[in-house]
Amino acid sequence: MTARKTVQTMKPATAAKKLGVYLQATPAQFQEGVVSRDELNALQADPPEWLRDLRRDGPHPRAVVAAKLGVSISGLARAGVTEALTTDEIESIKAENPDWLAHERATQAEVRKEAARVKHQPSED
Repeated sequence: MTARKTVQTMKPATAAKKLGVYLQATPAQFQEGVVSRDELNALQADPPEWLRDLRRDGPHPRAVVAAKLGVSISGLARAGVTEALTTDEIESIKAENPDWLAHERATQAEVRKEAARVKHQPSED
């Protein structure tokens, strides 16, 4: 007797996170249902127009905003950036290059430098 393979599903929030999009900007049908692993794979392999538009223009979730600005999510919070931003808004912030952005980018660079140093440090076993 063989066991039946169950379909793996996830909440829309999880699927949106895996797709790198802001859940509230997705179509209602996506937000209200569940997403199977196969559906997620299909969305990633051949994204529909709405997904391509969201990835290109936003609004983007905080993790994507932070990555595009070169700062951490905590850095965004310290700067008071708590909302999803569009690509145009992100580009505007980059063009303005406010003091908080320069400071948070420097902080992020130090964190990465320290992480690399620790990674390459010989272990003391």
